[in-house]
Amino acid sequence: MVLDTGDTAWLLISIALVMLMTPGVGFFYGGLVRRKNIVNMITLSLVAFALVSLQWVLFGYSLAFAPDLNGMGIIGGLDHIGLKGIGMEPGSETATYPALAFMIFQLVFAAVTLAIITSVFAERVKLSSFIIFGLLWTTLVYDPLAHWVWGGGWLAQLGALDFAGGTVVHISAGFSALAIALVIRKRIGFGKDLMEPSNIPLALLGASLLWFGWFGFNGGSALTANGLAASAFVVTNTAAAAAALTWMVLSWIKGRPASLGFASGAVAGLVAITPAAGFVDIFGAIAIGIVASIICYAAMLFRIKKGLDESCDCWSVHGMGGLWGALATGIFATAAIQPDYTGLLYGNIQQFVSQIIASGASIAYAFVVTFVLVYILDKTIGMTVKEEEEYVGLDLSQHGERAFN
Repeated sequence: MVLDTGDTAWLLISIALVMLMTPGVGFFYGGLVRRKNIVNMITLSLVAFALVSLQWVLFGYSLAFAPDLNGMGIIGGLDHIGLKGIGMEPGSETATYPALAFMIFQLVFAAVTLAIITSVFAERVKLSSFIIFGLLWTTLVYDPLAHWVWGGGWLAQLGALDFAGGTVVHISAGFSALAIALVIRKRIGFGKDLMEPSNIPLALLGASLLWFGWFGFNGGSALTANGLAASAFVVTNTAAAAAALTWMVLSWIKGRPASLGFASGAVAGLVAITPAAGFVDIFGAIAIGIVASIICYAAMLFRIKKGLDESCDCWSVHGMGGLWGALATGIFATAAIQPDYTGLLYGNIQQFVSQIIASGASIAYAFVVTFVLVYILDKTIGMTVKEEEEYVGLDLSQHGERAFN
C-alpha cells in the first residue's frame, strides 16, 4: 500500500493523545494520595513511560508483534529486535501508515498500562523496586498478552475481539494490581488512620486528561482516518458520559454527588467501552457505560469491605470495567458498525464464548504471573520502603522533594 497522509496524520495525533494519558494517570492518582506522596505518584507514571519507551524499541515490540517464536501463538520472536525491519514505509500490504507509526502507537499503549498499575504501589513502594518490576512485568505479562490478541496469537486465531485494549490493557493492569495487593504489605495505619485525598482538583484534572486522551486511544485504534474512527470517537464519549452520571447518582444515593465519584465513573465507562469501541453503536455504548459504573462501584465497595489496600482502585475500575467491556463486546457488537462482527444480541453465541475464553485466559495469566513475580521480588530485593521512610512520605524519602513548600 501507498502511504496515506491523512491516515498517518490521524495516527500521529492519536499517539500524542495517548501519550498525554500517562501524566493524566499520574495527576489522577497524585490527587488521590496524601500530600506527602503526590510527587512520587506522578513520577511513577513518568518513569513508566520512559522505561517502556526503551524496552519497547529494544525488544518489547518484537515480542508482541513479530511472527510467532514457536508457531503456537504465545509470544513473538526477535525478528524486530532493535526495530529491525521497522521503517518509514508501510509494514504490511494493507497498512497506509509507516511501520514506525504503528510501533510507537503500540508503545504508548504499553506505557500507560504500566502507569495504571502504579495505583497499587501508592505511598509504600520503593522507586528502585518499581523500575525492576516494570521492566519484568511489561516483558513477561504485557508483551505476551499483546501478542495473543493483537499480534496474531492464539486469542486472535480464536476470534476474540479487543478493539483498543480491554483485555490487553485493562484486564491485565487491573488483575495484576489485585495480585500485587495480596502480596505486598498494607500502608502503615491503613484502615485506622485518615487517608483522605490531598488534592481533588488535581485528580479531576487527571481524569479530564484521560477522557481527552481516550479519543486517541479508541479512535486511533481504527488506524485510519475514516468512519470507523469517528464511530469509535462518538461511542467512547457516550459511554463515558453515561457512566459518569450513573456513578454520580449512585454516590448521591449514599449521601452526596461526589466529584471524585463522577470522575471514577467516567474512567469506568472509558475502560469498558475500550474493547467494544469499534463494534457497537451509541445504544450499546450507553448500556455498557451504565452497567460499567454499577459493576465498578460494587467492586469498589467490596474492596473497601475486604480491607484491600488498593485505594486508587485499579482493580475495581480497570480490572472489572475491562472484564465487563470484553464480555459486553460479545453481547452488543453489531453489523451496523462492522458487517463481519456481531454479538449475542444478534444471535452470535460463538463470539460471546470467545470473549469469555479471552477474558478468563487474560485474567488467569496476568494474575498468576504477576503474583509470582512480585512475591519473588518482595522476598529478595523487597518491594516496600522502611517504616520511617513511609512516615515522612515518599516525596522526601525517595526524591528529596516536596509538592508544596
